[in-house]
Amino acid sequence: MIEYSMQDSTMNPNTSGVETIDDKQFYQLGSNLLHSIEVAFEAADDALDLDLDVERQGGNVINIRFKDKSVIVVNTQPPLHEIWVAARSGGYHYRWAGTMAKPLWLDTKTGKELLSDLSAFATTQAGAEIKIALI
Repeated sequence: MIEYSMQDSTMNPNTSGVETIDDKQFYQLGSNLLHSIEVAFEAADDALDLDLDVERQGGNVINIRFKDKSVIVVNTQPPLHEIWVAARSGGYHYRWAGTMAKPLWLDTKTGKELLSDLSAFATTQAGAEIKIALI
């Protein structure tokens, strides 16, 4: 896991190796991320019979409803080049910190990695282990 401390609100980790992305690349990366999340949740639902409802809304938002009626919302924020996640545990903003070959999104406050956090949030809300990975 990659972690670092924040100097200010503009997240400035050691940026060596981080590629700057433009709007088109953000769209491509965001689409792949959302697709990966959908596939992972649908596979977990099929394998574990979790009674999940995975719904894409407006192209850039995914709502995952759990059996206990709790929800996780994942959406892209194109103007900010961020991914936002709302879970029972709170709201999180993830900023680009990777390369096109090795995508990486890190929480703007904690430095924790998006897919790792999302897996933990989903596991807590589903009551069963769910792992989310890029495809």
